[in-house]
Amino acid sequence: QGVRYWVHNNMITINGQKMGKSLGNFITLPELFSGNHPKLEQAYSPMTVRFFILQAHYRGTLDFSNEALQASEKALKRVLQAYKDLVGEPAEPLPYGELSNATAPDNCVADSPEIKAIFDGVYDALCDDLNTPVALSHIFEAVRIINSAKSGSVKLTANDRAALAQIFDDIVFGVLGLRDEAAGESGKGQEVISGLMDMVLEERAKAKAAKDWALSDAIRDHLKALGITVKDTKDGAEWTIE
Repeated sequence: QGVRYWVHNNMITINGQKMGKSLGNFITLPELFSGNHPKLEQAYSPMTVRFFILQAHYRGTLDFSNEALQASEKALKRVLQAYKDLVGEPAEPLPYGELSNATAPDNCVADSPEIKAIFDGVYDALCDDLNTPVALSHIFEAVRIINSAKSGSVKLTANDRAALAQIFDDIVFGVLGLRDEAAGESGKGQEVISGLMDMVLEERAKAKAAKDWALSDAIRDHLKALGITVKDTKDGAEWTIE
């Protein structure tokens, strides 16, 4: 399908100053992705940059800063982790422009009035001149509910879970075009990584059971040095790649 609409974003600033070649303060996308620029503290992935841009209305001014990009990186991870907690590891994403079932708000299957309000709010925001920051604020409400359900403080029905999953499938992944970049790796590679992590965490669990706190902490710290964060929960250890 061809593109029917193009939207031109408003002015971009960097640390409050207009970005432009004449001022020598512009940053290209390859520089953002590699981190190879004096004003950048690190590299930022394409999905982080996309998420950062979506947090501002396209008619508004967008201000680049390391702090804002780092906050977007963490926020995107929270959104993607919530989806994994809701439905398990995400399946292969739909092609861009395709939606799962494209259920209209009037047909939202959720039993919870709060989730129905989120469903309505997301669609209303996007129909209001593509107001992505407001839509994302409702999506963060969905993330909060999923996290509350994970901790056991909120109970979700099957219909509630289906409605939340559809918000992600149709809006987060479909309309906004966000993706779990780690899931783009080969399926076999992901299986190997998951298998290795299961084995390592099993050894750590054995060390904790034997009260070998030094070994347990050493495994956790070594994984942390590799960019893997281990979090102990009531259901066992969980891990994420930072």
